[in-house]
Amino acid sequence: MASLKGGIGSSSGGGGGLGIEKLSVEQLKAVKEQTDMEVNLLQDSLNNIRTATTRLDLASIALNDLSLRPQGKKMLVPLTASLYVAGTLDDADNVLVDVGTGYFIEKTMAEGKDYCERKINLLKSNFDQLLEVASKKKSIGDEAGAILQAKLKQLSPSAQ
Repeated sequence: MASLKGGIGSSSGGGGGLGIEKLSVEQLKAVKEQTDMEVNLLQDSLNNIRTATTRLDLASIALNDLSLRPQGKKMLVPLTASLYVAGTLDDADNVLVDVGTGYFIEKTMAEGKDYCERKINLLKSNFDQLLEVASKKKSIGDEAGAILQAKLKQLSPSAQ
């Protein structure tokens, strides 16, 4: 399968497109199905990154809002997405940062904001890289689909 990927990938380099055209109809269908599946998985990953970035943006906004509130301020504290309890702001200088898998780290407000910004930048970088890979996979799938359609048209009149 590695040689197949190499042959397909070289077609975008200009002049190397003959490799994919030599594949049988069954092989072209397999390439098309595989690339479509990979593109769908990459789209799911892109959506997950988008969701995580939105959450971090909201967390960053919440930290900015929290830093402006005076100590002793009464507020609602979220326990879940739909359950809030009454609370009082005790220390706006230190926050607990969720670093994943149920672990929280106490950080200063500035460190918490910095953490959010670094994670947002990392996610945006990963998003851009995945978008590029998804675009390449989609073009390979489209190329395989076009060649498959052409081959099926060639086979159709000869069968009659």
